[in-house]
Amino acid sequence: MNYDYAIIGSGFGGSVSALRLSEKGYKVVVLEQGRQVTPEDMEEGDARIHRLTWMPALGLTGYFSQDFFQHMTLVRGIGVGGGSHVYAAVLLKPKDEFYKDPAWSSLGIDWKEELAQHYATASTMLGVVNNPTVDIQDEFLKKTAEKMGAADTYGPTPNGIYFGTPEVMSPDPFFNGKGPNRPGCHLCGRCLTGCPHGSKNTLDKNYLYLAQRLGASILPFRKVTNILPLANGGYQVEARHPINPFRKYPPIQAKKLIISAGVLGTLELLFHCREVKKSLPKISGRLGRIVRTNSEAIVGALASDENLDLTYGTAISSHFYPDEHTHITQNRFPHGYDYMKFFTGPLVDHPNPIIRSLKTLGMMLLRPSSIYKNWTAGNWHKRVTVLTVMQHLDNQLSLEYGRKASFLFRRGLKSRIVKGKEAPTFLPVANEAAKKLAEACNGQPLNILTESIGNTATTAHILGGCHMGSSAENGVISTSHEVFGYPGLYIVDGSAVSANIGANPSLTITALAERAMSLIPDQ
Repeated sequence: MNYDYAIIGSGFGGSVSALRLSEKGYKVVVLEQGRQVTPEDMEEGDARIHRLTWMPALGLTGYFSQDFFQHMTLVRGIGVGGGSHVYAAVLLKPKDEFYKDPAWSSLGIDWKEELAQHYATASTMLGVVNNPTVDIQDEFLKKTAEKMGAADTYGPTPNGIYFGTPEVMSPDPFFNGKGPNRPGCHLCGRCLTGCPHGSKNTLDKNYLYLAQRLGASILPFRKVTNILPLANGGYQVEARHPINPFRKYPPIQAKKLIISAGVLGTLELLFHCREVKKSLPKISGRLGRIVRTNSEAIVGALASDENLDLTYGTAISSHFYPDEHTHITQNRFPHGYDYMKFFTGPLVDHPNPIIRSLKTLGMMLLRPSSIYKNWTAGNWHKRVTVLTVMQHLDNQLSLEYGRKASFLFRRGLKSRIVKGKEAPTFLPVANEAAKKLAEACNGQPLNILTESIGNTATTAHILGGCHMGSSAENGVISTSHEVFGYPGLYIVDGSAVSANIGANPSLTITALAERAMSLIPDQ
């Protein structure tokens, strides 16, 4: 065997696995389909969309991906460190309803008690502190909370960011000198296209950094194409370069294997191995059946003041809870997100998706100013406030594998509606928040057009697809994250989250990964 453990993916689940297994004395390798993201990449990504975007079919090797399905639109990060380069560094614990969700509360574990110590460890590793800054956009959100009768729930978000002195390199502030030196946050509002200053606590500055110091190997530009169980135990992993078809890599063999490729990456790989390669035929038929969007909606408002600059601060610095099920954060957009104004349009209310779509199109045609002012707005990213609205309610969709007309009839993931539990494409509370926000900033409320016209759920936090169960009949993995039917094969990423979290999920994914690794004995 080449390695004791091979890990596919380097996001929150893969990074935790790499460090903890290395600490336990195992020989570890991490395979990542994306690039090693540098500060120079982030500077260029914020300035040029083609340097930001991951679209290997077109030769684009950035670190940010937008994926469009019939019933869902999502964003994610690609590269060494996964989504940590493009997330807003919000690290929240969920409410009690998450732990009580029947999707996993029936498995004989008190998840709140079980995960408590692992949340604490994850918080320490990711450097969680309350955001110390308040600026104009935070005041807008505070007024929105007040207008919605939720002023008492408003406050700063817990962030994984080093708020030291800007431009001053400080000795490692987190790991007693074992981690990298760090500069303080510049409050430049560019978290979502990556922090070129190195102040955000991305995974290459904690888990992956420490894992490499212990001997873990990290191999970028490795897209895994097949997993083969070996006759004498263990697994062989086959990979190719995601861009260059002439670049060949020898297969890697490992005694055990962890898949941490993110929801889309993990599902696509497992479906491909089960349906096309036939190398993992015993994977549960429940694969992809329960996928969560975090019951999410994206809305916003564009301030009318053309000279306003809302970018001072971190991407997300404040939040509130308008009701018992809903969580709302503001978002500062970087320059690199200016193109997203063409995904936004007038705010339209209606629970019927056809009527809502027609009303939106009618407003755009009959009142073109409703869209013209937004699409032609100067300094759009400086004037817009985007709200991420999340819920912990029990809704879902499913992902299956088949030929897609939009993908030149090649096989790929396809979304399906789950009757009676449809992931929402219209959240009245989200639209209400956008209206109140527009009042607060004297601006125009906005919907995402893929929601209002396309009737697709929009999420930055896709979850599930490999949910836990007691057997292959009702789950894909056990409560120890091991795949049913395949000893030594584990899934440790957002796809293992069995319920909607209702808050930014990174801390929960990290805590679940910490727990999963704690169950593996030392070498």
